[in-house]
Amino acid sequence: MTAPLLIEILTEELPPKALSHLMEAFSRNLFEGLKERNFLANGAVPVAYATPRRLAVLVSQVLEKQPDQVVERKGPAVAAGLEAAGRPSPALIGFAKSCGVEPAKLAIASSEKGEYFVFRSKQNGELLKSHLTSLVESALKKLPVPKLMRWGDGEAQFVRPVHGVILLHGKKVVPGTVLGQKSGNKTRGHRFLSRGEITLKQAKDYEKILKQSGKVLASFTARREVIRKALDACAKKTASGAAWNLGKSEELIEEVTSLVEFPVVLAGGFDKAYLELPKECLIITMQQHQKYFPLADKSGKLLAQFLFVSNMKATSPKEIIHGNERVLRARLSDAQFFFNQDRKHKLADRLPRLANVVYHNKLGSQLERVQRMEKLAGKIASMLKADRAHAERAAQLSKVDLLTDMVGEFPELQGVMGRYYALHDREPTVVADAVEQHYWPRTAGGELPKHPVAICLALADKLDTLVGIYGIGLVPTGEKDPFGLRRAALGVVRLLVEKSLPLSVTDLLLQARSQFPNGVIADGIVQDLHVFMLERVKPYLREQGFEADEIEAVVSLTPSRLDQVLPRLRALKKFRVLPEGQALAAANKRIRNILRQAGGTPPDKVDTALLTEPAEQKLAEAVRTLEAQVAPLFKAGDYAEALKRLAGLRPTVDEFFDKVMVMVDEAGVRHNRLALLNRLSNLFLNVADISRLQS
Repeated sequence: MTAPLLIEILTEELPPKALSHLMEAFSRNLFEGLKERNFLANGAVPVAYATPRRLAVLVSQVLEKQPDQVVERKGPAVAAGLEAAGRPSPALIGFAKSCGVEPAKLAIASSEKGEYFVFRSKQNGELLKSHLTSLVESALKKLPVPKLMRWGDGEAQFVRPVHGVILLHGKKVVPGTVLGQKSGNKTRGHRFLSRGEITLKQAKDYEKILKQSGKVLASFTARREVIRKALDACAKKTASGAAWNLGKSEELIEEVTSLVEFPVVLAGGFDKAYLELPKECLIITMQQHQKYFPLADKSGKLLAQFLFVSNMKATSPKEIIHGNERVLRARLSDAQFFFNQDRKHKLADRLPRLANVVYHNKLGSQLERVQRMEKLAGKIASMLKADRAHAERAAQLSKVDLLTDMVGEFPELQGVMGRYYALHDREPTVVADAVEQHYWPRTAGGELPKHPVAICLALADKLDTLVGIYGIGLVPTGEKDPFGLRRAALGVVRLLVEKSLPLSVTDLLLQARSQFPNGVIADGIVQDLHVFMLERVKPYLREQGFEADEIEAVVSLTPSRLDQVLPRLRALKKFRVLPEGQALAAANKRIRNILRQAGGTPPDKVDTALLTEPAEQKLAEAVRTLEAQVAPLFKAGDYAEALKRLAGLRPTVDEFFDKVMVMVDEAGVRHNRLALLNRLSNLFLNVADISRLQS
């Protein structure tokens, strides 16, 4: 018999930011467990449910009993199992005894390795009720929960206390105990809109009954869509064409969906005087602190209105709206007070106080860090021919907003408030913008700084972090990266690559290293960080659509000029599809093997007097000619044209390998031919190690 299987774990309020992940993992784990133990019929699919107070999964087509199956146990090979005259060997006798049968009862099977003895037995299928409890417990234990709780007098542990468990197969309750709770067919609805227990007569009615009798929308996906449509409708009623999807609205929808079981979208407002606050402050206050959706007009200007999602349906929602407005008013009043107080003191006047803020006990104070960044930003500005004075001034002011009340209350606004206060202090706009943008990109694919001054400061900030933190041994391990070194390295990579900055990453690291006192930073930090940054380059380039072997061909040369990586890869992509591309890649692979087997440092000076074979003379002339032709192309960064010309070497290279023996006995001739091959290989290495391209 097959029937839908419902599993529900009724809990206290689950962590909202983790709810969708818990739901998906629970559904996946349970479905895989049922599949592994052969309880799924053809066409079985899982449907996951989650609300703040429950995790559930409904699996269609679940068998009440496993099918019977034949179990095979592999024994010794036939050659080892039979002695002379076909008598069973001790190994075969021992295997048969362990199976409880005579050797004659064993069958013979074959595989790629030959024939072997096998014991086959029929295993009767077991009932679902014998396995379900352990399957559910196993699925729960595999959930991505960082910290477990205990409750009551029992030993059960889960992310939140559990108050009920449903194990319902069709119309039958499957007996068992999960997390200290005996299974049943009763659940509870909305905490305030529903009363008493709700009895489920059959598993397939779960979603419908919860909605009708419990005022609960059990489907996370459906609940999220209800909220989205209600926000759209309410925004149109509140202000013509108002937009609610500002800032991190998608993250907020996900979180709000995890906080409510019966969503109702309502609108509120606040005093227009608060619109004088920086819009970022208003958005963060409403979205992150209060879980509200701010509204903006068509031009993007904030309105003194907001939407919020209530978990209550009231006949007259005025009290709910007024309560939320009152809480927001208190928040905004505090923010306004902090904003006004902060502007009474110039940023520059606060700078000396950074000496009292520890950056790291081995790396000094924030003031010492700012002084390092000031020198480094100035040097980078000189390299890029940007305004050095503005870069140094922006560095001085870059961390001062950490001392303001506003950033103390809203840490997410560091840099943002620095820009507002710098503009208030009549600092140059490029300086104020750099104070904010030097934190960019804030996320892996986030926006990059726009102005050259901001780019210089962003590089200085990230390089100081990398050299300082990595240099005192705080290297990221596994998933742990508390100082954001991977993010900082990727930020440097993106700035150099996407802004096409003609800077050597090793030179930048050396400049950053020179700002620290002797004895603080580990030796070899420049080389170590260069490798660390190249490791960040690889996944970044994969996202740009390049193949793994193409990336390896370029990155294996440990390029210091990262701005040249993308042009090289684009040229390589064009080269490999040429008819000559694969042949020359194979030839380069052969050359690299020959040079490796020869050992030592490959020679590069070719003596024309020792070129006796016409094929090697022809190749030497072609290499010499192309060296002159492609040198200016490499210098100009025209790698595609350079590789296109090098592709013309194919017939000459093929002829050389057909007619010339490289590793001859005569040492002078052998070294001369190795030098010629090395010169040929080095031509391609100006772009990539094409020997790494796969056919």
